[in-house]
Amino acid sequence: MRRIFAFFLPLLAQAPGVAQAPTAREFARVAFDSLPIEQPYEYHQKLKNGPVHEFRRDISRQASPQELTIPDQGWVLMVQGDSGPVLRHAVEDFQNYLKVSMKVDVSLKQEPLLQGWNRWKQRIVVATRQQLGGCGKDLKAAKDYQLMISSDRIVVCGYDERGAAYGLYNLEARMNLREGPYLPNDLEVNRHSLYQTRMVLNWLGWMEWSDNYLAHLAHDGFDAIYASVYANPNGAEGTAHYVLARKQDPAAMRDLVRRAGGFGIKVYTPLLYRYTGDPENQQGLRKLVRDILTEIPGIRGFILLTEGFFYDRWFGAGGHGKQDLREWARHWSQAAGMVAEECHRIDPEFEILPWEYNIDFRPQQVDLKRYFISQLPQGTVPFLTWENGKGIEIDGFKGYIRDYSISVVGPSEVTQAQISEARNRGMRVYTKADTFASWQFGTTPYIPTPYQWYRRYKALEEYRVEGTHESWSYGYKPNFILEMRAWYCWTEAPPLDELLRQIARRIFGAGSEEPVLEAWRIFSDAIQLLPDTGPSMGTNFALGNPLFFSKPEPRTMTIEHSWWDQEKWKSHLASRINPYWPYTRNSFTFMPDFTNQVNAAEQYARQVSGIARIAENSEKLKTTSVLESFNQALRATADRFEAGLRSYRKAALETPAAKRAQAFKEVLLVEQMQRMLRSNSAILEFEDLRFKLVRATGREEQQRLLNRMEAVLAEELDRTEAALETSLHDSRLGYEMEMDYVYAPHVLRAKLEVLRRTLEKEMPSYRREKGL
Repeated sequence: MRRIFAFFLPLLAQAPGVAQAPTAREFARVAFDSLPIEQPYEYHQKLKNGPVHEFRRDISRQASPQELTIPDQGWVLMVQGDSGPVLRHAVEDFQNYLKVSMKVDVSLKQEPLLQGWNRWKQRIVVATRQQLGGCGKDLKAAKDYQLMISSDRIVVCGYDERGAAYGLYNLEARMNLREGPYLPNDLEVNRHSLYQTRMVLNWLGWMEWSDNYLAHLAHDGFDAIYASVYANPNGAEGTAHYVLARKQDPAAMRDLVRRAGGFGIKVYTPLLYRYTGDPENQQGLRKLVRDILTEIPGIRGFILLTEGFFYDRWFGAGGHGKQDLREWARHWSQAAGMVAEECHRIDPEFEILPWEYNIDFRPQQVDLKRYFISQLPQGTVPFLTWENGKGIEIDGFKGYIRDYSISVVGPSEVTQAQISEARNRGMRVYTKADTFASWQFGTTPYIPTPYQWYRRYKALEEYRVEGTHESWSYGYKPNFILEMRAWYCWTEAPPLDELLRQIARRIFGAGSEEPVLEAWRIFSDAIQLLPDTGPSMGTNFALGNPLFFSKPEPRTMTIEHSWWDQEKWKSHLASRINPYWPYTRNSFTFMPDFTNQVNAAEQYARQVSGIARIAENSEKLKTTSVLESFNQALRATADRFEAGLRSYRKAALETPAAKRAQAFKEVLLVEQMQRMLRSNSAILEFEDLRFKLVRATGREEQQRLLNRMEAVLAEELDRTEAALETSLHDSRLGYEMEMDYVYAPHVLRAKLEVLRRTLEKEMPSYRREKGL
């Protein structure tokens, strides 16, 4: 074991019946000894190619008097013979689920007609309302379903085939919670879908949409995917901004549309085009649209994201300079209208989703963002960013959420205004709203803050959002938050605590419910304190970012004496890496200003909190530090996580042996999140101390600063060793599809080398040089 384990105290008791809350070190000792080492991408391969279902039955659990038990043999699964591929697949999947997960064998029988279905016994009948006369009269729209369960019959009736499929998936979800083939024996319920579309991005990688992966998506209630990111789906050249993006193979896209359709999953794609407005350019846009829809029939919609579909020139949020964005909005909306015209000539149901993501979303831009919606042509569906730009306050400073964060529920001020404008125009609204993971821990597979996520689900429902895109490059992977989310995408969902108690018992075992729910409440409250928002070093790469005392040696080529500008080179798409720490893109790497002209830690705190870009802060910023308040908030968040981890660790150590692996990973995931917060704080504190040390003149002050820096380094060294062990046992950690592994074990080992060299050589050498 590594350095951290030299300090372990012997466990006071074996895992079952631990008398008091174990420390992180005590827990880690048991967990790391119990879990196998995983190679990078190991979980990816299992998710992509492994079985969809696994054994889930707990033989110690029995049916209650109010429940039906599907017997191990003897029942028949009934479906009409002329059913389409979506329903046929769902029925075959359900048969496989019962066999693999519950050890229940049901025979599958197809009938020309399902007449007399309401008199059959020992049958599971699955059909659409058209196939079951007298059933489903209260179903209203696609994906709705009715469940009718008695002591000797189960009926799943869908508004359409997708509804019937989701009804079957809900039966699976109910049995998963009960860990047995048990269902209520007097249930009759109509469940109405709250969303016309639920979309998600891939997590595995570019176009890695295996059938097994698509099946997992469908089970969690998703009915759409966004594919071909930053590439036109037919392989046509995109915009210059994404010159390095992969080029799509239209045959692969056609195959994906076909296979996804078999699961009831719609495919949405980007449309990349630089619109200038001249006649030839307009014709080019129209032709591109016709070509795509002709070459790849079956695509259900385009997302016109301003990062690739723009007027004249691309710019990041706020990077437009003095350009009149209202004029820009009019031209951009004109282009969207041309796309809509061409699409609807071919398919009137095709969806065009204009997404003006890059337009400044600060709270003071309400009028501008509303104007964009006012310009959109009828026949399009505004696609809004849910929480970005939401105003926050840190010790009297006004700031805003930078990018995709669950520390606020949302919607932001600008999004509220856009929804209002869209409703006034009679338009539907779709939104990019994370529901299980976000950039606010983008290298964590999901964020276990169920009460905070639930608050967002209810807000989406309150604002009557019709469609969602629920992830970006930290895309879909199965987890208990998504299991919870699937319940609340239809009406007639159970009370939250009731559902979470069942999930807690399944993961941690009987008797764990209340301490686990308490931990989840604490995590859900803690996340609201977190000031670090968006795709930053702090919550995504802090574990892999060293604490630099002096300018390090380069690890790649540098061009500091070339006619090329090193800073421009680092920010260019062709590089985007820092030569001194080239393990992730430059924007995720925190580097000191070794010219010592700027306190990079203070600058970081001002930028990532949005404080630096709110005009009313200007005078106060001249005399007041944001960093101190920012770091206090980071530590407060980490401390609250620790409060929840005390009961979480204890629950995991008391988990029955058969459940222990998953329970341990649940805890280790939160431990890694907490380390990310403390590393974030340590990096910023260390740099602040280094910056002050350069300016310190008194011997006593210099010694005080050095002593504290050494203490911060020692703490970070222990923390990184624990982070390395954790990442070795969970190959999900550190990964997101946009960059693959943002941090991996080899990065953490490299960081440890730097930390040891700094603590054992650089700082003692500095003391000798300065006579300290």
